[in-house]
Amino acid sequence: MHGVCGFLLACALPLSFATPDSDDPFLWLSALRGRGYAEGSLLADNTGGECPEDCDCPPSFPIAMYCDGRGLTAMPRVPSRMKYLYLQHNRITALSDSALDNATNLVWVFLHHNELSTDNIGQRAFAKLQSLERLYLQHNNLTRVPSNLPRSLRDLRLNNNYINQITPAILEGMDNLTILYLNDNALTEMGTSLKGLNSLTLLDISGNQLNKVPDSLPEHIHQLYLESNAISAVPEGFLGKFTQLQYIRMGHNQLTDKGIPRDTFNVTGLVELDLSFNQLERIPPVSDTLEHLYLQANHIKEFTLSSFCSVVDVMNFSKLRTLRLEGNEISAGDVPSESALCLRLANTIDV
Repeated sequence: MHGVCGFLLACALPLSFATPDSDDPFLWLSALRGRGYAEGSLLADNTGGECPEDCDCPPSFPIAMYCDGRGLTAMPRVPSRMKYLYLQHNRITALSDSALDNATNLVWVFLHHNELSTDNIGQRAFAKLQSLERLYLQHNNLTRVPSNLPRSLRDLRLNNNYINQITPAILEGMDNLTILYLNDNALTEMGTSLKGLNSLTLLDISGNQLNKVPDSLPEHIHQLYLESNAISAVPEGFLGKFTQLQYIRMGHNQLTDKGIPRDTFNVTGLVELDLSFNQLERIPPVSDTLEHLYLQANHIKEFTLSSFCSVVDVMNFSKLRTLRLEGNEISAGDVPSESALCLRLANTIDV
């Protein structure tokens, strides 16, 4: 087989690489090495098994297996050398306990946009993948989080499924997890399921059926996305312990003035706050370090400058750059003239 590959490559190379008069049939390979090509990059690596016919295993990247968008309905056999497995955009319906037993060194597994259901994923399908860092299972038919996920995971994506419950045990011990996407599922409550995720920096649970902010959110979180739920109130001082939180999105909920204790969002460090499409009648006080505030499509009746600046003078002003208030019950004429001092950095104020 290697002789055939050599012949085909030789035919495709310039005459200066392989000539009919050459005594060395592998002169073309020497020439390629001179140009910086490694010999191993030109030949298929069959360590741990052949590449499946429906997939691509590039010789230049022998630890990756590309099977995405091939119309597969069943899991192919994965050679043991693989670290990166791309199976997205297929029609795979099941993952047995032994499906990945041969490839325990996998680091990335992409199975999003398939037809996997919870009952057709073996309870130990991922258990042996102790080096796994990224697992993408979004856009499937899952009703529960798969069992025995590796504690090595850093990025777990389960969005756009039908998950309706998460127990504390299912995520217990995931000290390395930094990114968790659970948006667009059917969650009604989270309990204390997130309590032990000490490294989590991004949590997206938007597009569910939550009626309150989850308890025991990880303290080191940077980005918190809660939009498109049914949340009407936030707990007293709920942002006080999140010293690294920069982005909060709570648009498309049922928040009212009564449900937001005073100074809830008046915390330093916050960069972006989205409270659009709620039922607010007043602008809540925010920190003067906030840069982007979205309040469109509420019922706000007054432009309260004190919500942005407790003192208005040359030395004290808001860092706000974006302020959206359109779709409320105020107009440009309701913006006080002093706002030019308080909101001097604002690029856009939409009313």
